[in-house]
Formats: sequence, structure tokens, C-alpha cells
Amino acid sequence: MSTDKQIARSVCPLDCPDTCGLQVTLKEGRISKVDGDPDHPITQGTICHKVRHFPNRVYHPDRLLYPMKRVGPKGEGVFERISWEEALNEIVTRFKETIRDYGAESILPYSFYGNMGLVSNGGMDRRFFHRLGASRLKRTICNTAGSEGFQYTMGVPGTVDPEDTVHSRYIILWGGDFVSTNMHQMIFLKKARQRGAKIVTIDIRRTRTARWADEFVQLYPGTDAALALGIMNIIINEGLTNDDFIQTFTTGWKAFQERVKEYPPDAVARITGVPADTIQRLAYEYAKTSPSLIRIGNGLQHHDNGGMTIRTIACLPALTGQWKYPGGGALKGNGFFSVNKERLERPDLLPNPEVRSINMNHLGSVLLTAEPPVKCLFVYSSNPAVVAPDQEKVIRGLLREDLFTIVHDLFVTDTAKYADLILPATSHFENLDVYKSYWHLYVQLSRPVIPPQGEAWSNHYLFQTLANKMGFTESCFQDEPEEMIRQILDNPDNPYMKELSYEQLQKEGIVKLDHKKAPIYPDHLSKPEGKINLFSNTMKSRGMDPLPSYAPVKEGRDGTGAYQEAYPFMLISPPNHQFINSSMGNISNLRKMERKPELEVHPTDAQNIGLNAGDIACVKNHRGSCLLTVKVTEDVLPGVVVAPGLWWHDAHPARKGGINRLTPDREADMGGGAVFFSTAVTVEKKTSP
Repeated sequence: MSTDKQIARSVCPLDCPDTCGLQVTLKEGRISKVDGDPDHPITQGTICHKVRHFPNRVYHPDRLLYPMKRVGPKGEGVFERISWEEALNEIVTRFKETIRDYGAESILPYSFYGNMGLVSNGGMDRRFFHRLGASRLKRTICNTAGSEGFQYTMGVPGTVDPEDTVHSRYIILWGGDFVSTNMHQMIFLKKARQRGAKIVTIDIRRTRTARWADEFVQLYPGTDAALALGIMNIIINEGLTNDDFIQTFTTGWKAFQERVKEYPPDAVARITGVPADTIQRLAYEYAKTSPSLIRIGNGLQHHDNGGMTIRTIACLPALTGQWKYPGGGALKGNGFFSVNKERLERPDLLPNPEVRSINMNHLGSVLLTAEPPVKCLFVYSSNPAVVAPDQEKVIRGLLREDLFTIVHDLFVTDTAKYADLILPATSHFENLDVYKSYWHLYVQLSRPVIPPQGEAWSNHYLFQTLANKMGFTESCFQDEPEEMIRQILDNPDNPYMKELSYEQLQKEGIVKLDHKKAPIYPDHLSKPEGKINLFSNTMKSRGMDPLPSYAPVKEGRDGTGAYQEAYPFMLISPPNHQFINSSMGNISNLRKMERKPELEVHPTDAQNIGLNAGDIACVKNHRGSCLLTVKVTEDVLPGVVVAPGLWWHDAHPARKGGINRLTPDREADMGGGAVFFSTAVTVEKKTSP
């Protein structure tokens, strides 16, 4: 083997909007270093430090390299090595017996975006479970509420090219810690600031982004829609609207005006905690500066009212016609890249098209109460024992002796400890795949830079092999990754992808979607079906409020009296700086930098409870409890506590479960989304071991 140093190009697979280009250094066939790709048009050689730790992940001493079978009690993580043939035979036997005795609906796949590669997370696996007739999974844990709300207003999922945000002159960063979660957006905004832009952060906590901004506006959790309506109330009352734009490109203006009258500044101040004069000034600054941009974060949608909140905020740019300007409007995500899911996932393979669909947020309840019962659970690219809400239910479900659980992963995760079989997965460095961003407009090809480690298999190869073992004869199960990528790229109905080909991607590695093929303004907005829906007839037809509105969350400050009395604190659990959900949470250097699972408490609340910095607090509600180390800080408001990040269970005091022991498995108002942040708790000082 050659000892020469080699440089290869790759792509970051983590569930992050930046989808960075990577430059990988190999020595003697091993990855020795990961840097940013300086030739990537967006990320330009800059990557977060967590990605630089990828070699520690690939060659981690605890990496799973062989199939393993449980030989101890569920949850203790005691396994013995077996062969792939033994593992596959066990799966096929169990699946056939389950289908015979309980029906195929008793098999449930559970996956999300542990790897964002489009071949890895949404192709052969979907075909396999569709053909099997298994229960379908609604993958709603992240952005469905906000995406649906945005589309109710704008009619399209994507609107702004991030590269245009350098032209923005007034920027609101609303509900996201973008320094930690979208670092390259901050690079564009730094350039905008150098050109004279003002940057305002609106959030419930003084984050890194709030400190970086020119102004920080702090409000109570779940009240963002009220603040947006209050700003719009002032813009309308003070005659700051662009009437020509409104008349030409929106619907429902008269009804919208009547609704906004319900949110005068004083009333909004009482709801949000933002002073009325601050709301007044925000409205004037926003309305009088063009182009103005709202970058909408993920946190807003994780409330009971999350979909309507995003829908409401998305109305703001229409009032002053910001869509006319490069760098104006609102940016929620990139919806320009859409695949032909029918061709890629093949739902036509379903023996019963009416097979039940299960919302992934309800995993705990489903494992405990579903009829027909879930008898086989197949987890891949996810770690539900850490990331799913109402965690105590999830763990009780995973402990069922009559549940046959398979986990395909790189590590023995907290979920894998409850598995009957654990199967070794490849890292993204070992796969051929294609990546899109849910922020920028570049598509990237990623070739394998090292061979599969140990006996690791990719998701694609695993489900392709299982399909053959099950006797599925359809030709689609023979498609190799290259053919899958061709199918992903081939979507003639998407104007932004019409000239995108595998050959071009193979040659160039990085290709930008042509968003000018069908520009939002004026082309899309000029169509009758493309107007901005201040009043949504679609929502009305579905029995929903057709106008933007504010509704209190179901727990906490404005929730029911019972919740307020028993659980006086609103708990927020945003991402921390070092991990991506639970990914990278077992890398020792990153854990040291993140220190420990903490609970941020306002000094007044800490004094009332008798807490000091460094104490262990017991945070609890009717769903469960969690132990966290206290951090006393004015970064949070009184009555609000914040527990950043999703830590593996062994990082918590007493090695007990994490913050999702407390979060509800309710659905948000739209899209079946998760409501992690609409959580009410009480906080006590832990006085005994």
C-alpha cells in the first residue's frame, strides 16, 4: 500500500443546513485529517470544529464493526458477535413469522437523518418496507410544522438564495442560534453588516447569535406569532405598507387587516414580555429599510402553535414588498430541490395502499398500545432512545420482551442497548451518495474515500440484500447507488433541476440549482395560484383558521391553570454547540468542550428554589424527571429554564436518561410536528444521592 499522502473530496453528512464540502487527507489508506473544501462556493474551506473530529468517529474504539446478537437483558448492552448470514436469516425468519401471525403492519421502520445522503436515507429502505407491507413512518420530528406553515403563506417551500443575503440591509434572525447551527449564513451576514446592515436577534435566550447581533429582543417561549402580529399592526396603522405590492401579489388583504387589529402593541407586550416601545421601533426599522430579511429558525416550529407561528412570520415581508429585492423576504429553507418520490421510494409496491401510518413522535405510545401491536422494530440512521419525546414511554416500549428490535448504526447507541440484533453501518466516507442542502442551492456528489470498515454495510446494501433474502423479484431492488442517484436527479417536473445530470455532477462534483429558471418574484407571485396567502382558502377548507393568529401553548405560562400551578417553568431544550442531535455525542473531546448537561436558571428563580451554580437540579413533570447541573444566568427569563443539547444517557448524573424524559409527544398544529419546546416543568434541588 502506498504511503503517499492523498487528498480526496467529500461532503459533511450531518443534519445541518450548511452541507459543507470537505477536504479529506489520507495517509496509508486511513483518514488522518478533515478540513473544509476551499473550492466549495458556499462553505469555502470553513467548517465547524466538530467535523474536524470525524477521524475520531470513523476509527473510534467503540465503533461497531461486526453483527452482534443480544445475550443479556434488554438495556444492558451485552452482545456477542455473529455472522452476517446468521443475522440476515434471523431477520428474515422473524419478519416472515410476524407477517404470518400478526400481519405486515406489525413491522415498523424507524429512521431519520443520521446521514443526510439521499441514497442512504430515502431509497432502497423505503422500497423494501413498502414491498414488505410494513407500517409507514411519518418522519415529522423536525421541520414539518414550520414547512407546512410557510407553504400555506407562500405556496412554495423555498424562496431566497442565501448568497443574496449579503445585500440585506435589515436582518431579523428569528428563533435560531445560527452561530451554532448555520455558521455560513453568519459569514454572509457579516458581509451584509460591513455594507451597513443592522442585525436583530429575536429569541427566548441570549444565545451566541444574540450576543453577535446588533440588538437582542427577548420574549417568552411560544409567543412569537403574537410579536409578528404586533409588528404588522403598527406597520398597517402607521401607513408603512407597500399597497401596490399587496394588491398585486397577495390575497385576503381586507380580512387580514381586521385580524391584525386584534394585536395592538400594549396587548402584545403583555403576551410576549417585549416592551411596547420596542415593538414600535422594530416595526418602523423593519418597514423603512429595504431589502429586509427574516431568517427563520427551527426552534419556533417546536411548539404547539409552531406551524401557525411560521405562517404568521412569513406574512411580514409581503406588507412592505420585500420580495422585490435581492436579499429581501424570508428564508426558512431550500425547497428548490425536490425528487420524484414515487419513482425513488416506490409506494406502488405496497400490497395494501391503506396500510397504517405512524407518526414517529408517538413511538413510545405506539410500542405500548398500538393494535395490531408492533412486533418488529427496525431502527437505522436514528437514536430514538435519546431523540424521541416522552422518553420513558419509549424505553418501556423498547424493554418489551416480545418486541424484536434491530438497530443498524456505527455505535452501540442508547437505542442499540435495547436491540436484539445490532448491525454495523458504514460511515459516509465509505459510501457513494448525493447530498442536497436544506439551506443553500448546491447539490454535491460524494465518493467513498475509504473502504467499509470491518464488516460494515451501507443502508442501501443492507436493504437490497434483505429484499433478495425475502424473495422480492422486482427489478428496482437491483438498482445500485449510481442508478439511484440518476433517479434522484431526474425529476422533469422540477424546473430547477431540468438540466441537472449525473454526468455533470460526476464531472464537477458540485452543481448549483438554477433558481432563476422559475423565480419567485415576479413569475411565481404573478400566477393566481402563486400569490402570497394572507388569507388561506386551503386552510379554511381544512377546517383551520385561514388567517394568521396567536394561540397560547398548552403547557406553561399561558397554558391551563393545572399546568401553571404544578409546573411553573417553561423548559426549552435547544441544540448545543458541540453535537448534532445525538450524533457526535460520544466523541470524548467534544464532550469535554461541552462540559456537562446543564440547566440554565435565572438568578431570581435560583434564589427562590435554593439553587446555586454547580448544584444538581431535578427537573420533572408528570412524564418523567431528569438530573442536570445548574448554571445560574441572566441569559434566560424568569420562569424559563433551558437545557441545551441531547446528551447520551451516560453523561447525565446517575447515568439516567436525558431531557426528552420530560417532553410531550403531542403533535403541533400542522404537519404532525414535534412540540419539544412546549414543555412545562418544576425544578427542585436534589439533596440525596
